[in-house]
Amino acid sequence: MSGQPAEQAVLVGATGAVGGAILRRLRDAGLAVVAVARDADALGKLAADDDGVRPCAADIGTDAAQPAIAEAVRGGGPVRMVVQATGLPPTGPMADIEPAALGAVVALKLGGLLRLVRAVDGRLKPGSRIVAIGGHFGSEPTPTTCGAGVTNAALANLIRQLSDAYGPRAVTVHLVAPGPLDTPRLRRIAATAAGVRGVSVEAVLDEYRAHSPLNRLTTADEVSWAVAQLLAPEAAALHGATLALDGGARRGLF
Repeated sequence: MSGQPAEQAVLVGATGAVGGAILRRLRDAGLAVVAVARDADALGKLAADDDGVRPCAADIGTDAAQPAIAEAVRGGGPVRMVVQATGLPPTGPMADIEPAALGAVVALKLGGLLRLVRAVDGRLKPGSRIVAIGGHFGSEPTPTTCGAGVTNAALANLIRQLSDAYGPRAVTVHLVAPGPLDTPRLRRIAATAAGVRGVSVEAVLDEYRAHSPLNRLTTADEVSWAVAQLLAPEAAALHGATLALDGGARRGLF
């Protein structure tokens, strides 16, 4: 019916490389987007030339984010999709990681997803999608990516719990798990590792590429493409599933 508010999406991590790519896809799909991130200035730039983007400056790692997001979606249409695309801070390999840092990244990713879902719970409808961006190392653990591996493994478990909770409402839940991503963040991590080891940045990046039989990194655009596909009605069959975007890096069958 004309005059009704447009369906909306809520995107956490909107100012990152992956979040920015997802934002463009969601806008192309005709959704208004509540863009959530800590950097109010960066959010302002996203919304400056697009009145379909509503900035919400909030830290998803704190409880204050939940009421902030709930207020941001108030007055809009139904929430068609929520996406938790928060990046994890570097935490180091298993040999060096601080135990408290490991707990902190798990709390950020999983606690953030719960805050996001609870903030919009009353605005979800049959056919709405709950999406989290995880990662390949959750299913293929290595001691060099301790924080990412543990966090994304726990995230996969939470996704399955949410799928049981929200499935009876015909709200579907999905995990998108890319391989190492070709982003400025990965290049910064590689540069730090290269400096410590006395090798080139490209040598470190080649090690990430080698996880895939295609010898390549996943791109932010490929992640955004996968997220946008979940808007299709047929994607309901993927409820509770993990979409592996790792270029064949996963070795296990299950």
